Amino acid sequence: MQARMKKYPLAEEEIHVLLDTEPVGRLASMGGDGFPYITPVHFVFFQGQIFIHGLAVGEKLTNIKKDSRVGFEVEKMLGLVHDDKLPCDTNTTYESVIIRGRAALVEDSALKLAVLDAFVAKYAPHHTGRVYPESMLKMTGVIAIDVQSCTGKYYPA
Repeated sequence: MQARMKKYPLAEEEIHVLLDTEPVGRLASMGGDGFPYITPVHFVFFQGQIFIHGLAVGEKLTNIKKDSRVGFEVEKMLGLVHDDKLPCDTNTTYESVIIRGRAALVEDSALKLAVLDAFVAKYAPHHTGRVYPESMLKMTGVIAIDVQSCTGKYYPA
């Protein structure tokens, strides 16, 4: 992954930290009706890809099967910057990452388990090492986003 921004770019390491620590990202896919479909998702950055998990059926997966092109965004709002004299002169300090890529359902069971372990490590580390019920594995879909472009930027205080 490479950050490419003219002003206030995040370094690649900073992009990785944001992807490793922020809990929610937004996945954009193209809906069957021609409109973008954007949904907040839990995710992990694992082996250079973005992974999302959820039910093995649904609008996200339907959209991805029709058109694998997706957008993915993560941001961390750090605060607001207010002008003392002008009420409309407010800005936001933040860090953000925008990714474009191609998404697909993970079919490899070993990769799926490794990704689910990464989710547990990020979101529920107290469950690390536990066995997943077979029924849960069957109903869980894991989506991999192959990153084709990535930009990271920040706005300073």
